[in-house]
Amino acid sequence: MPETSPLKPAAKAFSLRTAIARLRKAVVQWKTPIVTEISQQMDGSGVSGRAVAERPFRVLISTVLSLRTKDETTRAASNRLFALADSSQAILAIGEKTLAKTIYPVGFYNQKAKQIRAICRRLLDECGGAVPDDLDALLTFPGVGRKTANLVLTRGFLKPGICVDTHVHRISNRWGYVATRSPDETEMALRARLPRAYWIEYNDLLVTFGQNCCKPVSPHCSTCPLNDLCPRLGVERWR
Repeated sequence: MPETSPLKPAAKAFSLRTAIARLRKAVVQWKTPIVTEISQQMDGSGVSGRAVAERPFRVLISTVLSLRTKDETTRAASNRLFALADSSQAILAIGEKTLAKTIYPVGFYNQKAKQIRAICRRLLDECGGAVPDDLDALLTFPGVGRKTANLVLTRGFLKPGICVDTHVHRISNRWGYVATRSPDETEMALRARLPRAYWIEYNDLLVTFGQNCCKPVSPHCSTCPLNDLCPRLGVERWR
């Protein structure tokens, strides 16, 4: 049962174009996801060419830190790490124990310290220190799954890709835009259906929306900017 007043009836046909247009306006009131924030800090006017070149590396490392970790914790850990060591060589130089201490308390910080060092070693040994801009190559690095690899492509290199986390998977299914059982299935379904013009921003919009409004349990449907569009598939309780 709804926890507040009845909602507006959903439209008969969900309009992705309308939903995206509304979300672009709505997300300005909410905090930007941490990896997107880091990417934006490395771009724009007044930022050196070296800083822009470092963007894929910072996106890669901060995304590894963000897995199973809240954005506030990831933000603080990323800031500490990049203030101490902002390159593969620098991270390897500080040692594993110092790295783990620096990124604590991100989830699985000891394991992530090992993964980050392994990533940095391979970047130096096999890639000349540069993060590859190829999805298949990125997937061969330790701790890098499809979500991380796609986020490096979209936010690190500003290249088309579809990054799917739990928010993107959940919301895309609530809309009825896809009917899938896992984030990997959702990515493949979106690659087949989502207009390419939306690929880079889709994750940013839906993660921000999912963190602040379309929550996993009891989403804020009564105040949602899409409440007259969304069929709310699978939603049993809302606010």
